[in-house]
Amino acid sequence: MQRVLARGEIESLDHTSIPRLRQPVRASVFADRAARLRQLAQDNPLSAYLLLMAALADGQHQAIRHCRMPGPDDERIHLAQAHGMPPLQATGWQRDPGWRALLASLLTHMAALPDVPAQALQAVQALQHRLDSDPDAIEAQADAVLAEREAGVDAAAAPFIVAALQVYWTSLAADFNESDMPVVSPQGVCPLCGSLPVASVVRVGGQADGCRYLCCSLCSAEWHLVRVTCSHCQDTKDVAYHSIEGGPEGIKAESCDHCHTYRKIFYQEKALGVDPVADDLASLTLDMLMGEAGYARASGNPLLWQHEPVAS
Repeated sequence: MQRVLARGEIESLDHTSIPRLRQPVRASVFADRAARLRQLAQDNPLSAYLLLMAALADGQHQAIRHCRMPGPDDERIHLAQAHGMPPLQATGWQRDPGWRALLASLLTHMAALPDVPAQALQAVQALQHRLDSDPDAIEAQADAVLAEREAGVDAAAAPFIVAALQVYWTSLAADFNESDMPVVSPQGVCPLCGSLPVASVVRVGGQADGCRYLCCSLCSAEWHLVRVTCSHCQDTKDVAYHSIEGGPEGIKAESCDHCHTYRKIFYQEKALGVDPVADDLASLTLDMLMGEAGYARASGNPLLWQHEPVAS
């Protein structure tokens, strides 16, 4: 039976070698993402979409400044510690209805922009109407995207719904007391919210220098994983790295021949301003090459909802 540590005891454990968790910084996480998306949009085939997502990240930055949602109560934290589960687990979480106000503010922000492509504006307006007329349907869409189900998901609306949910959970993650973290967590998912990682980053500087962190697609938290380890099945024997000849030095695809999946890995020393969501979105050419080589993405990008197979 696993012993539940009292609050404060986790802080006494030896975490001096490698920080286990990197929590998001409320003041900068989405502003940095917006700036990175604009930087990556230059001479990129997906330039228009990257700029659209940069504008959405601007709205997220404004929204999270005033976002204060109820966090987990003592009972939920105790259960998470006792069972080694994410304390902010997204699936099954009783969302505060205020998350829909976050969505409304993002949609208002996007609709007011002068240069939104017509197709995107149509999707925004349709979602605004549905949010007003059928909030239960919006809640069902949110449940579906959090569970990463494809059936019944509106692919055009999903990035905007995900953006609001990202603000909600990033706010929770930024405010979470790290000393309340369970000692152990499930492998392969975010230890805070239980979502899948979008990619990983090898960080530079401080205690995290040279360490690889998986990056949550929902709450923006990062957690340590030993390098040359498959982030999907944890295999260490059949891991290989792929890059585009003549392409950016700071990006590779980490593949596993045991489970035949891959995720991208970014190297901060080669791309100082790397943002895992933005850089993953801007490098779809590498995804195409990996698909041609017979590998499946272990998980998707939250800002690009595509109905294509991923690893099971």
